[in-house]
Amino acid sequence: MSPGDSERLSEQQVFPNGDVYVGKCKGLLPHGDGKYTWFDGKVYEGQWEEGNMTGKGRICWTSGATYEGDFSGGYLHGFGTFTGVDGSVYQGSWRMNVQHGTGRKQYRNSDFYEGSWKEGVQEGNGRYVWNTGNTYVGNWKAGKMCGRGVMKWATGDLFHGFWLDGLRHGSGFYRFANEGYYFGTWSRGLKDGQGTFYPAGSKISSLPNWYIYLGNYDYDEKMLSHTSTVNAEEFRVGKPSIKRSLSEKFFAGGFFKNSVRISHRSISLDRDWCPGDPVKEVPPRETSRALSFAFGEGQHEVRDDDNLVYVREYMQGVLIKERVRNYAAGMLKKNKWKNKLQGKEVKKRPGEIIFKGHRSYYLMLNLQLGIRYTVGKITPVPMREVRSSDFGPRARIRMYFPRNGSQFTPPHYSIDFWWKDYCPMVFRNLREMFKIDAADYMMSICGSDGLRELSSPGKSGSIFYLSQDERFVIKTLRRHELKVLLKMLPNYYNHVKSHENTLITKFFGLHRITLKGGRKVRFVVMGNMFCTELRIHRRFDLKGSSQGRYTNKHEIDENTTLKDLDLSYVFHMDKSWRESLFKQISLDCMFLESQCIIDYSLLLGVHFRAPEHLKVFSGSTETVHNYSSSLTDHGMSAQDEILVPPKGLLLVTHEPSSVSTVPGPHIRGSTLRASTAGNEEVDLLLPGTGRLRVQLGVNMPAQAIRKLPDDEDESTGVDLFEVYDVVLYLGIIDILQEYNMKKKIEHTYKSLFYDPNSISAVEPSLYSKRFINFLEGVFPDQT
Repeated sequence: MSPGDSERLSEQQVFPNGDVYVGKCKGLLPHGDGKYTWFDGKVYEGQWEEGNMTGKGRICWTSGATYEGDFSGGYLHGFGTFTGVDGSVYQGSWRMNVQHGTGRKQYRNSDFYEGSWKEGVQEGNGRYVWNTGNTYVGNWKAGKMCGRGVMKWATGDLFHGFWLDGLRHGSGFYRFANEGYYFGTWSRGLKDGQGTFYPAGSKISSLPNWYIYLGNYDYDEKMLSHTSTVNAEEFRVGKPSIKRSLSEKFFAGGFFKNSVRISHRSISLDRDWCPGDPVKEVPPRETSRALSFAFGEGQHEVRDDDNLVYVREYMQGVLIKERVRNYAAGMLKKNKWKNKLQGKEVKKRPGEIIFKGHRSYYLMLNLQLGIRYTVGKITPVPMREVRSSDFGPRARIRMYFPRNGSQFTPPHYSIDFWWKDYCPMVFRNLREMFKIDAADYMMSICGSDGLRELSSPGKSGSIFYLSQDERFVIKTLRRHELKVLLKMLPNYYNHVKSHENTLITKFFGLHRITLKGGRKVRFVVMGNMFCTELRIHRRFDLKGSSQGRYTNKHEIDENTTLKDLDLSYVFHMDKSWRESLFKQISLDCMFLESQCIIDYSLLLGVHFRAPEHLKVFSGSTETVHNYSSSLTDHGMSAQDEILVPPKGLLLVTHEPSSVSTVPGPHIRGSTLRASTAGNEEVDLLLPGTGRLRVQLGVNMPAQAIRKLPDDEDESTGVDLFEVYDVVLYLGIIDILQEYNMKKKIEHTYKSLFYDPNSISAVEPSLYSKRFINFLEGVFPDQT
């Protein structure tokens, strides 16, 4: 019998398990058109291929759910329409029984989403419209709004900026229905950091760098209000109804031209964030994470003056500072400087995104090409212990990267350059030591999102670059700094290997780029000490010296790195943590002293928790009672002034399954034990953030205390303090300055004019001792 004879039409086949099939067969297997009824009532009618549902068909489950569309190998695969038991309808692409590709889903409550899906959840570019009229257009990840996006509320209010896990997170602006604007930053849904509020009628002539970056996305108001249906033919030919314009047509420049006037209307408040009532695939509306703060809290009455704007600073949603600025006067001064500059490049703000045309663009491309090449070359080498030869002058990888490519290098869009990688096996082992995956390392630094350029906080003139995920900092080095690092590298490697809690900067790569003309640029890749989802509100660079260690008050903002004389706080932490901290600082200073290193500092990042601050008194009960009586005599309530210390930080028993187990690029030490928690390993529990693993130098809760000046305590004769709940991040940086002849001459010269103990350039043993003594005052012993 020929193969064709095996295909036959069966009136009906009844299988032993009770299933029934009517249709064409190939042998005993369904093949061709047919109808299959399972014993439990599920029915499929459509095309078969050797016993598998393949081709066009329709399946109906006993629950009432149906699917009509493409099948492959027994799976819902291709394009099809699924109608759920609850009445929801999905029309779009499928892959092996889950929504995957581009599609549109109408929910039972009349919400709908159209855009990209991945493994059954929204991911990529998409638009969600709630039945209330609210609309979000932008990027999604794992079913939540994440990345760049625009949310427009039915009332006319609009937010355009960055999102994380369904909450506003990062830079953005909020446009009120009355045409008022707030430009600022958010953290987990709460305003956090500095921002500018432009009342209705104000002129906006200067926009922040991140706003210009958003301006690359053309925004069309009609897009948010437009409701389209999914076209099956577009899906079949690979033309999704949600085109790329969903995320790339956000043109912020459409809101403003060179100078616009916001129409005069009454100022409204930023309402609670309530995008709708989404089902399980849509970002959850957890009460603790909703945007429930009022925009205008603590707001002064808006003056009827077009030229007034409000510069504000928020801390976890609480307005802590506000000043009124006459924008016209500021613009007049700015225009005068502009005329003087006559077209010269103005110094760019920190955190500038490196794009095509940027002065560092080709340098960034060269760095990324070189790191890809080096990591790709060294990763396949079997893991082994480093040898003395891995540190020597022959431990180099050198390669020429011509623009058109070569036998060993790919063609590229940058300029020709020479690449040198120092001690690749050593730095490969350091990355392994910190469990940094090679692929993640390359994606972090060499990904399509590029790098961000930061301004230098010091006098070295170095340029800093930040990886797109903020895990790594790349710093340019001078020639003598490169030599110092190579010289100390064997001892540095052993120190880091022996002390898992070391606070010293972690180095992960050392490279050099040589351009045409002989210009050489040296780079070192380091772990970012401030790689955290919490916002760093204040950062300090502490050396323990006093000469020149202050910052101009007019230059201070959230991104400014302050110095020793700017620090007005002391920090109280768990007793056992303080002991561990100074034990490690002493070990690290001993190592640096042995290498004749000076000028290092403690980089301290402080995250403040709301409320802004609470006032408490230091003194006897009688003193406080007398002060309370004094307040009462003046018609004031003592309860309004005497507040208990903040209790916003909660320590809970460490649960590895509840926190991220992937070590950060800064530290790999064990979880800290808290004496106040029965000497148990602990996590820090923060509302709206989740659990954070507490390690030495990372996620360390503490209290920051500042004594108020006499002119602020109303001359009561009682010491008045501000007390803050804070989370600390710290590490020792700038460890590449030797106490050489140049520094000895500097010490001798400055000693003629200043106290020798107050200047930075002192011999290593004195520097180490002074450094530790200063920090003991910053983190005082409470016993």
